[in-house]
Formats: sequence, C-alpha cells, structure tokens
Amino acid sequence: MARPEQAPRADRDYALDSPKGLRASARRGNRISRDRFGRFTEFVARAMGTPAFLLFLSLFVILWMAFNSYAPQGWRFDDAAIGFTALTLVLSLQASYAAPLILLAQNRQDDRDRVQIEQDRQRAERNLADTEYLAREVVALRLLVRDMASKDFIRAELRALLEELDKRDDALTAVADDPADAEGGAPVRRVADTRLGDA
Repeated sequence: MARPEQAPRADRDYALDSPKGLRASARRGNRISRDRFGRFTEFVARAMGTPAFLLFLSLFVILWMAFNSYAPQGWRFDDAAIGFTALTLVLSLQASYAAPLILLAQNRQDDRDRVQIEQDRQRAERNLADTEYLAREVVALRLLVRDMASKDFIRAELRALLEELDKRDDALTAVADDPADAEGGAPVRRVADTRLGDA
C-alpha cells in the first residue's frame, strides 16, 4: 500500500531575522540573494558616506582631468576642448546608481528601526506591568508591617508583665511573713491559690 505523498511544507511569509510585514519569497535562494543584495547596498551606502570615498573620488577626477589635459594627444581619451564628456558621463552614471542604492539601504534601516521600535514598545509594556506588580506588593508589605507589633511595644508589654509578677511575688512574700502562718499556714496557701487563679 503506497503512502500518500505529503504536501510540500509552505515557507513562512517571514523569517525570524526579517522585519514583521515583509514578505519573503517562497524560495530560500531568492531570500538569500535578496539579503545579500541588501547587505551590498548597505556597504555601498556606508562607503560613499566616508571621507575616504570623497578623497578617492576627488583624486580620480583630478588625475582624469590632468591626464586628458597634459598627456600626449594620441593617449588622450577625453578631450578638455569638449568639456570632458566621458568624465561627465562616468560621474552621472555613478550618481544615478548611488542614489537608488542609498535609498535601498535606508529602506532596510527603516525596517530594522521599525522592528526595534516594536521591541522597545513591548519591553516598555513588560516593564510597566512589572513596576505596577512590584508597587502593589510593596503596598501589601507596608500594610502587613503596620499591623505587626513593634519592638518598643513588645518591650513595654514585657515590662508590664514583669512588674505585675514582681507585685504578686511581693504580695506572696508579705502573706508568708504574716503571723497567721504560725497557726498552720492555711491563709498563706489560700492567698496563693487565689492569686494563681486570677492569673
């Protein structure tokens, strides 16, 4: 009995490392090539925004103009008499490709910023919930601590109990020294039983 063929697993609309809402191609190869091209655009945008690129471009233009102005006539390929047409064409071509590459790099950066903002918002919501929970716990602890007996209160209660015990001890000692004790000790026992019954 032949097993039914499983339907090919459809790729997700987005990968974990791509911003939410961007639809990637169903083929992995296209996604990799798009990502590679995106990294290339970012590299170009970063390279063109450096002083080294401006210095290199300036030296290139100066050497081009100097060679086509002072080199022997047979070696020149762009005449100064006609306004360096080839140089103008090269610089225009460079500018026409640089602008879209920079815009593509900015779009990728905007997508990353959007993802970062969403993650920051979620993190802020979690922090707010945690802070509210901790505030409620602190209030509950304050209420519990307020209802607990303080150290001074416990000391005062113990002092009062000790004074009461001292008074009872003094009363029992006074009754024990009573002359009626010589007649059989019944009053002493009766007074002691009465004091203990009150306690």
